[in-house]
Amino acid sequence: MAGIVERLVPDELWDLFQRVVPEAPSRPQGGGRHRHGDREVLAAIVFIATSGCTWKQLPTASFGPSGATAHRRFTEWTKARVWAELHRLVLDELGARGDLDWSRCAIDSVSMRALKRCPYGLRQADVPAGAW
Repeated sequence: MAGIVERLVPDELWDLFQRVVPEAPSRPQGGGRHRHGDREVLAAIVFIATSGCTWKQLPTASFGPSGATAHRRFTEWTKARVWAELHRLVLDELGARGDLDWSRCAIDSVSMRALKRCPYGLRQADVPAGAW
């Protein structure tokens, strides 16, 4: 029976994730605490995203890393655009298998109405004509 980490991050997802996650930074001074594995941290992030619990409520005994560690790694990966790259890879993989129905994803520009708002919370009368 698979553990919670393997259920939340199946092997196929893990294989894709490994292609986009940056390498862990090295510690030239050595020492320090053991760095938790990326798969365990990813499982903790998936758990938080799907369960609605807070970072502080993460059950450390189930995953290993603390909520603070998971949040810190989430922030690092967000800055490195890991989520956007992973999203693209998942869509590419599903598309290659023929598992995506793009006909249901079409956006008609006619049905999308752009909102005209004045930037910076100003009233339209306060902004010179043609400034935005």
